[in-house]
Amino acid sequence: MPRGELRIYLGAAPGVGKTYAMLEEAQRRAARGTDVVVGLVETHGRAHTDAMIGDLEVVPRREITYRGTGFTEMDLDAVLARRPEVAVVDELAHTNVPGSRHEKRWQDIQELLDAGISVLSTVNVQHLESVNDVVAQITGTTQRETVPDEIVRAAEQVELVDMTPEALRRRMAHGNIYRPDKIDAALGNYFRVGNLTALRELALLWLADKVDDQLDAYRAQQGISATWEARERVVVALTGGPEGETLVRRAARIAARSKGADLLAVHVARSDGLADADPAQLARQRVLVESLGGTYHQVLGTDIPAALLDFARGVNATQLVLGASRRGRFAQLFARGVGVTTIALSGPIDVHLVTHPEAGRGRRAAAVPAALSRRRRLLGFALAGLGMPLLTLLLRALPDLSLTNDILLFLAGVVGVALVGGLWPALVAALAGSLLLNWFFTPPFYTLTIAEADNLLALGVFVGVAVAVSWVVDVAARRTREAARASADAQTLATVAGGVLRGERPLPALLDRLRETFGLRAVSVLELATDAEGRPDRARDEGAWRVVASVGDLPACSPSAGETAVPVDDRLTVVLSGRRLEAADRRIVEAFAAQAAVALKQERLAEEAATARPLAEADRMRTALLAAVSHDLRTPLASAKAAVSSLRSPDIEFDADDREELLATADESLDRLGRLVANLLDMSRLQAGALGVTHAAIGLEDAVPRALDELGPAAADVSTDIPADLPAATADPGLLERVLVNLVANALRHSPPGQPPTVTASAHAGQVELRVIDTGPGIPEDQWEHVFLPFQRLGDRDNQTGVGLGLALSRGLAEAMGGSITPETTPGGGLTMVLRLPAATNTATEGPQE
Repeated sequence: MPRGELRIYLGAAPGVGKTYAMLEEAQRRAARGTDVVVGLVETHGRAHTDAMIGDLEVVPRREITYRGTGFTEMDLDAVLARRPEVAVVDELAHTNVPGSRHEKRWQDIQELLDAGISVLSTVNVQHLESVNDVVAQITGTTQRETVPDEIVRAAEQVELVDMTPEALRRRMAHGNIYRPDKIDAALGNYFRVGNLTALRELALLWLADKVDDQLDAYRAQQGISATWEARERVVVALTGGPEGETLVRRAARIAARSKGADLLAVHVARSDGLADADPAQLARQRVLVESLGGTYHQVLGTDIPAALLDFARGVNATQLVLGASRRGRFAQLFARGVGVTTIALSGPIDVHLVTHPEAGRGRRAAAVPAALSRRRRLLGFALAGLGMPLLTLLLRALPDLSLTNDILLFLAGVVGVALVGGLWPALVAALAGSLLLNWFFTPPFYTLTIAEADNLLALGVFVGVAVAVSWVVDVAARRTREAARASADAQTLATVAGGVLRGERPLPALLDRLRETFGLRAVSVLELATDAEGRPDRARDEGAWRVVASVGDLPACSPSAGETAVPVDDRLTVVLSGRRLEAADRRIVEAFAAQAAVALKQERLAEEAATARPLAEADRMRTALLAAVSHDLRTPLASAKAAVSSLRSPDIEFDADDREELLATADESLDRLGRLVANLLDMSRLQAGALGVTHAAIGLEDAVPRALDELGPAAADVSTDIPADLPAATADPGLLERVLVNLVANALRHSPPGQPPTVTASAHAGQVELRVIDTGPGIPEDQWEHVFLPFQRLGDRDNQTGVGLGLALSRGLAEAMGGSITPETTPGGGLTMVLRLPAATNTATEGPQE
């Protein structure tokens, strides 16, 4: 029996229309004559979704009693007995009520598929197991119902049901998703624009990965190795040479010309595990690639062009960037080189051969270290000088041996010398052995002439075999030593990288690990003074250098004060103190030095960011203060002066009512002036960082009524909705009351007659949120930040009372308490001010209803 097919409708959040789209597909199939039944659909009371079920056959649900409460689930046995062609089963990640055959609904669906029934289902991205923790971090909500990614990836079709965050919030505000009593809480918590945007991106990226997997699977099934230019992918080949940075930047410019192009850097390492590139250069080039948004890869291979093209085809690359050959013209006469060979074999992949300053200059011959130690080489020469004569005396005492046996024994002696001393002692032994064989054992004896051609051939073979064996032994010893060195270098680099990742401060951790690895007394990073750049005479002055980081005892304060100095760039130098390093160790230190420069740059950027933040905040507050002095102080002063001047005027006689009105005007203006002065003083203290803040656990059910009482009769009609189980907020009691008074007063001022503002509270992601909601004219979203600048008369501001510093001060006070104030659009029109404060205790919250 063929297995059924699974089609899944994936959405970023509840309400995007997954179930509606699934039912549309069911109706289309039913109209074509397909036998379709509804196994289970959750409409959540949405009228449009209910209507879409239409005349589709619905299998009655199974009733299950659990702990005295009745529940309904899909009747799996009834659907299997009905055996339709297609079954509609909503909410793939749903957890079944205990007592059901399977724990999860996706397991029910698997049984239907095994029975040959195709299934239409739905799932939200937050229910995918692989992104569950990411969703919890974004939304502050932990989803308890999840489905393994492989279940969704195994589906024959996955269709994304997409909707912009703004459109989804409009659907929510119009009552098309949740009941009216849940709309405000949903919009203020899970259904925020930021949350929905992040969830939408997660859904798109997850689906893009599945599409890539499907494309790769199809290409593998069809045996397609040709490049498909579905998306530009630029691969740059790195050798570890000095031209690498030029190639990376050139490849990055090529990738930048195509929107969405990928940049990949690859280094082909020798498959024998031996080091063949400068690790310091590769480390710097890797950092450069990642800073340009690319990725770094390393592959093994002996045939470099084949390895490069295999990698490029494997990632479906469209362009390959290579550097022009560094080999000289004479060397290029005997071999085409990597670039020319790659171009010839590249096929549809475009190959860019980039020139650079090192092209054609030839490779610098690296110093080849001795394969064996000096002691072993001396011992080999001693064996050659003494062993060959002793072997001759031994063979002279055994006269019955033939020339062939004599040659074999001398060859064994040469091999023994090669094993002990390497190539040159073995060559000496071979030369000495050939002379001794000719003189003592080859007729005519005691002369260097050879009478028979066979004997000449035998001696020639002896010398050739001896030289060949000596060469093989020497190369094997050299390769063994290089492999051990490469392994030690790799282990050192891995240890250092792990230490840096585990450390809280990368630069000190890196330097300390470097000191421990090479047994140094101290390591320091020195920086050249700005006025000494480009001046060699000044750079030699010890006073021109400054220690920016160091570890160990008595770190060097200038390059000349240490045993080893490793320049990083024109200004930075890493100085090692304690002992001199071998030349081979210096390459590893250069790689560490490159990482140290990156770590230093990161630390300085973090310090600059931390320094700039308070300066920007102080400048913003200073601007607010100056604006307040220039405007708001004048208004109440002018009103009070006019009222008092009128009362003192001898030319006008006022009756009792007029005098009372003038006195009330003066009193009100002076009250406004007093409040403004208090706000100015608080703002000044905020700016100077001298505002005293006392943090305490405060219940909003107590703080809100006190603020409303201070506002007097004007706040009598303000409605409040504060849950009894709301956690306490961490704030300063006095400052919190000032903030609440300002926010509610602003909402009262702009609320239409008969529609007083509402104050609600909720908990979300370790924060307590208080929302002051008005249904006034509101303001455009692109001008929300202007609400907190003085004298911006926008939709929520009038032109008579002035703006003052109420909202600007409220935001400053909230931030001083560790909270924030942000505006939002009230569903149906108006402005909602959201005050967020840290919760005294964190409480777990459930996810949104599907």
